[in-house]
Amino acid sequence: MSRILAAMSGGVDSSVATALLVREGHEVQGAYMKNWINEENIIGHCPWEEDIEDARAVADQLGIEFRVVNLMQEYRERVVKYLLEGYQQGITPNPDVMCNREMKFGVLWDWAKDHGFDAIATGHYARNDVLPEDGTAVVRRGVDPNKDQTYFLAMMRPEQVEIARFPIGSLLKPQVREEAAKLGLKTAEKKDSQGICFIGEVKMEDFLRTFVEDKPGNIVNLEGKVLGEHRGLHLYTLGQRKGLRVASNLYKQAYVVVAKRAATNELVIAIEREDTPLLWARRCTLNGISTTGADLTREWNLLAMPRYRNPSAEAHFRPYQREDGWAAELTFASPQRALTPGQICALYDGDRLLGGAVFETIHYD
Repeated sequence: MSRILAAMSGGVDSSVATALLVREGHEVQGAYMKNWINEENIIGHCPWEEDIEDARAVADQLGIEFRVVNLMQEYRERVVKYLLEGYQQGITPNPDVMCNREMKFGVLWDWAKDHGFDAIATGHYARNDVLPEDGTAVVRRGVDPNKDQTYFLAMMRPEQVEIARFPIGSLLKPQVREEAAKLGLKTAEKKDSQGICFIGEVKMEDFLRTFVEDKPGNIVNLEGKVLGEHRGLHLYTLGQRKGLRVASNLYKQAYVVVAKRAATNELVIAIEREDTPLLWARRCTLNGISTTGADLTREWNLLAMPRYRNPSAEAHFRPYQREDGWAAELTFASPQRALTPGQICALYDGDRLLGGAVFETIHYD
């Protein structure tokens, strides 16, 4: 039995994860990471007070100690800064992935370790396992294909994998709801949060416009013809179809963002087809390579997931060293849509999460 800190968000998944650990007989305490209180009055619902109340109610029901850990300063330094700097540089960062590495299994784990805990548990749909040959701790996909969240764990470090616990990874989402209902947990029917990591139901556009000044420019087609005006390149991402405010006069064919030209402040759009230039690519360069424990300094034929809920695709991973560290050329077996600099690419061997990396350059052959 271990002494485990359960990261409780106030949702049903972390509630059931905590309950399962208590049932197994571990010494469990619950903790809510207080990362954000919306001091800037950003449009949207930031339900941190409600989430704390729900998490505390579940902890009371389970008979465990509960506390709120204030990590607002660290969150701004490690996640918000990363998010804003990425968009200002013209790339598309992923705050949810970095929140897991830097906050849940980073700062919060440091706090937990200092307070005598052996491990930290979350409500992620992922599974713990060990390799039979050497006992190395690994992360595997959750059994629910619709909820698997290993993509968001792709940048975890080996020492973080060792202390992470994912109690609900072997359950389907309906089973989690059923378990919560059986236990009479307050969060049994609570809707899942769809917002930015630990901020709430806030649209990314509204969040960005609070901190990054709009810089309008031209929307152009591939030939350079001006079709409209954008509000700022940071408010758009490659592959985006909605919100362009440029109507297509072709039946059931819509415009899609294919490039952002920072030098001229132009947003490039094109009609989406299977052969649309700059929309499909097989080859890319990755940097910021992070391993969960696998040797990512050697070549692999593996599976790569270029974004959450995107199907994994077969790819060849060829790492190489350069002055700023390890990078890799990733070549997909088939063309992928809207590979995006700054986004995270999760890497797998079967259902084992190997690690992840950041899309640096997309090569359009």
